[in-house]
Parts: sequence; C-alpha cells; structure tokens
Amino acid sequence: MNATRTRASLLAAGRGFVLSLQALVGSVVLFSFTLVSIALVPIGIGLVTTPFVLSRVRAHAGRRRALAARWSDVRIPESYRPPAPDPRGGFLGQAERCLVLLKDPVTWRDVLWLFTDISAGFLTALMPALLLLYPLEGLVLAAGLWRVFQDDRYWYAFVPVDSQPSALAAAALGLCVLAVGLRGNPAVLRAHFLLAKALLDRPLGAELNERIDRLTETRHDAVDTSAAELRRIERDLHDGAQARLVAMGMNLGTIEALVEKDPARAKELIAMARRNSAEALAELRDLVRGIHPPVLAERGLGDAVRALALRLPIPAEVDVELPGRADAPVESAVYFAVSETLTNAVKHGGAERIWVDVGHRDGMLRVSVTDDGCGGARIGGGSGLSGIERRLGTFDGVLAVNSPAGGPTMVTMEIPCELS
Repeated sequence: MNATRTRASLLAAGRGFVLSLQALVGSVVLFSFTLVSIALVPIGIGLVTTPFVLSRVRAHAGRRRALAARWSDVRIPESYRPPAPDPRGGFLGQAERCLVLLKDPVTWRDVLWLFTDISAGFLTALMPALLLLYPLEGLVLAAGLWRVFQDDRYWYAFVPVDSQPSALAAAALGLCVLAVGLRGNPAVLRAHFLLAKALLDRPLGAELNERIDRLTETRHDAVDTSAAELRRIERDLHDGAQARLVAMGMNLGTIEALVEKDPARAKELIAMARRNSAEALAELRDLVRGIHPPVLAERGLGDAVRALALRLPIPAEVDVELPGRADAPVESAVYFAVSETLTNAVKHGGAERIWVDVGHRDGMLRVSVTDDGCGGARIGGGSGLSGIERRLGTFDGVLAVNSPAGGPTMVTMEIPCELS
C-alpha cells in the first residue's frame, strides 16, 4: 500500500510539474497573444489574427481536457458554438468567423481560464512537486547547513532556524510536509483539474438552453416534415391512384353504353378497367408502404431492415440484437433513416458491400450502417444526411458520420427509447 501510494505521489508530482511548465509557457504566450489580437480588432488586423489565435487557445484547452480525463478522471466537456456551415472566403470570411468566435461566451471563459492557469493554476500544478522537494531543505538544514545562518536568522516556513534544535524542528516540519505530499499529491493534482473544469465547463444553464433550442428546432422540423409528407401523399394520390380510379369510372360508364351495342368493345374496356384497378391497388400499396411499411408494423424493425437489405442490388449483412420493440413512431423514423442511408450508399457512395448493425443498450437504440464505398459523405449543404438528422432529431436522436475520402463510410444513429 505504501509503495503504491509513493508511486502515485511521485507520478502526481511529475505530472504537476509538466502542467506547471505548460501554464508558464503555453498559457502565458497564448494569453498575451489573445489580448493583443483582440485589441487589434478595431483596426482590422485582429479580424484576421484572432480566429487563428483562438483556435490555438481551444487546442490548448482541449489538451488540458484530455489530460484531466486521463490523469485524474475529471471530465470537462466542450460546448463551443458550431462554425458556420459555409463560411465565405477571404477577408470577409475571416471577419465573420472572428465575430462568431467573439460572440461565443465560451471563448471568454477560455480567456479567463488562461489568466487563471498562469496564476492559481500554476500554483496548484506545481504544489505536488513542492510538497516533495521542500522537505529536503529542512533535512539539509538539520544536517548542518543551519550554521551558515547563525549570524542571520533563516526562516523555514514559520520556523526561525539559528541553532541545532531549531534546525531539527525545521526537519520535523519538513517530514510533516513530506507526509502530506505523499498522501495528498493526487488530490492536489485533481484540484488543479477541478479548477480548470470550473472555468472550461459549459456555463450554468447552458445545457438547459441548448436543450430548449434543440427541442424548438426539432419541433419545427417535425411540423415541416409532417406538412411535406402530407403534400407528398396528396400528390401521389392525385397523380396516381386517383387518376386511375377516375379513368376506370369513365370506362365503366362507356361500358354501360356499349354493352348491348358493341359487346366486343365493351369487353376491351372491361379488361382495361381491370388493369387500371390492379395498377391503382399497387400504387395504393406502395403509398401505404411509404407511410408505414406492413412488415415494420407486423414484424418489427429488425425484420424490416432485413427486408430493405434483401432489396438492395449489392450484398448486405444485417446483425440485429433487439430484445423488444420500440414505439411505432421511433421504429418508423429509424426505418426510413436506414432506408435513405442504404440508398445513398448504393447510389452515391459506389459501395460494393454494406454492413448494418442494430442494437439497444443503456436506453439507446443504436444503428450503424457501414459501406466500402468512396467516402466523402458529410452532413450539411442540403444533403440527404441532413434530412436524416432532422428526422432523428424529432425524437432527440443524433446522427454521426465518419466518412474519410476513399472510404469506408460509417453512419451511426442513436435514439433514446425503451423497448417493450
């Protein structure tokens, strides 16, 4: 136990010393550059330099977040505002980006953290090393160095050293400090990261505000999606089944007039009416399948996704682990999201093979679609993935896309839900 505690204390001291160097060099330089760059914004120079400097500040803060999680298990989430989807180039683009960064309240929290990191942060980072090194001075004084200060009293902490007894008292105090360091260094290092968390973490109420904004946005998306779906159904009925039923009614009227005068012609029209009715029925079935596929309602999401894979022109493997069924609206949203993702992989990604994994864990319905296509897929710019994201957002779901150039592409969807 003592050996383990000693190793942890020494490790915390070494890590704290590294953090103190980062604060002394990185935070001081970035804080200085940030102040100068922001001061130059009114004359135009800062509009160009500030985005670059603040990106370095965010990278510096990101490294501290990573070390906090790795060394002390302190999680500091990022909460920066997303950049504009299609920023303009040139000076105007840089100016617009600069204003977006300066309007972000988290930017100013980063600046405040830099100032704190070069003061209180530096001290808390260096403290573990000091708690181990400072006792050495007391021991050296007790070993005889106190004689150098016989004519001029020397203070070791609050102990005046001018004789052997006072030097021994300094050594005893040093041993007490050493004991504190051996026991408490990991806690002191954690305190440094907790101080950073207090400044780098999202502001109080920001998560609630983000939640409200997201719910407002998804509500509007849900209303727009419903309106668009109703327009699609009306258009399909008007142009398809309705037109065929009207034609069939006209044919039946003609048949009544010809059944006695021209039986042969009446038989032709009856055959045509039969074909129109069959085609109208097929179109109605397709329309119903587009609203809520029967296989989805009858057999659930897993079999519905398998049915989608079977209709693809390329091989697809489907792995489903669902101990129950989600609510019908959730299943429908996921089904159509998977359907569009598979269509994109075949049509735009040039994939030759697709893998689909469907599972439920920790209250989340998770679906991942992976293909070996050309990659380069991204959310935004009016792409189909943006529509999928909006569809999932209605249920507080999220969409993540990992698609480097050259592939492969992995699209992951997650929706919080419970299975029945």
